[in-house]
Amino acid sequence: MNIQSKLPDVGTTIFTKMSALAAKHGAINLSQGFPDFDVDPELIQLVNTYMKDGYNQYAPMQGVHELRIKLAEKANRLYGAIVNPDTDITITAGATEALYAAITAVVRPGDEAVIIEPAFDTYMPAIVLNGGVPIYVGMTFPDYKINWDGVGNAITAKTRLIILNSPHNPTGMVISDQDLSALNRIVMDKDIFIISDEVYEHIIFDTQPHLSLLGHSPLSKRCFVISSFGKTYHTTGWKTGYCIAPPALTEEFRKVHQFLTFAVNTPIQHAYAEIMENQSYYDELKKFYQEKRDRFLSLMAPSKFKALPCSGTYFQMMDYSNISNTPDVAFAEEMTVEHGVAAIPPSVFYHNGKDNRVLRFCFAKKDKTLKEAADILCRI
Repeated sequence: MNIQSKLPDVGTTIFTKMSALAAKHGAINLSQGFPDFDVDPELIQLVNTYMKDGYNQYAPMQGVHELRIKLAEKANRLYGAIVNPDTDITITAGATEALYAAITAVVRPGDEAVIIEPAFDTYMPAIVLNGGVPIYVGMTFPDYKINWDGVGNAITAKTRLIILNSPHNPTGMVISDQDLSALNRIVMDKDIFIISDEVYEHIIFDTQPHLSLLGHSPLSKRCFVISSFGKTYHTTGWKTGYCIAPPALTEEFRKVHQFLTFAVNTPIQHAYAEIMENQSYYDELKKFYQEKRDRFLSLMAPSKFKALPCSGTYFQMMDYSNISNTPDVAFAEEMTVEHGVAAIPPSVFYHNGKDNRVLRFCFAKKDKTLKEAADILCRI
């Protein structure tokens, strides 16, 4: 039988390709964004305890109540947001599911959705699968600032959604008060929703605050705020995230979620709820990762790579134009196969393959791993 693909131009993700290439050639994997260090033993023990205590059946569709209470308390403590755990919070199978459910809830056939590039590769396919039309606005280079004039010019009568991501993957950009003011001016008198992808909310550097849209009341009223436990607790493989949105948006979100996933891993939700009682786990995460960023930059200082600004996430963009003019996909493959270090080529985060001769490196790794990788990269 012939299948007419709904995503004819989409293949296997670059993350899968580069991780497979790294495994094949025994390369150090600084490509896909996952830590190579262990999860806290306390969290492992909590999951085990809840499993042994019988918390092994379906969780409530909207998520374990204790976990939603903890998230509401955190939103209030960090961002001053008043969040109702019953009507405003949904636990999801990772942030990816939350993004798909939020896009599906508001994007109808023919609606336009603004994507700010470079952009995480989940956004576009979800828009297209729902009959929407992606509209792309590029960041400036090399400082990776949002071009708000470009965003404003992209708005039409068909615009239904703007997707914001801060701290930003892949660039490490972090939004400012000026960014939020510009966004508010664009949408304030229009029927436009916002998705704020905040999965790296606790990984932000140099004393900068995380400006969650939960703390910006004009914008929060029209916004799905999406985050993830995986980045905060080094548990990317557990695929547990959440969405916080006003009741009317949450109602539509849950209509999709209940038929997309229905419920999320029960013992893991209970374990997260209990470990969230220790606020230091996420309060101290920025210090932990800033030390790793600074260590990686120090190790890379003798190299011919040029570091670009990184204010958040656990990714560092590096300009390699002093080394080669080879396109980034080919250069990333060459580095993996010939030199033994894998990175992500950011041209895949642009709809038109825009190539600035930079690579994205993940520094969520053991110090030993970072040193071994940097020693190799400094010889290139």
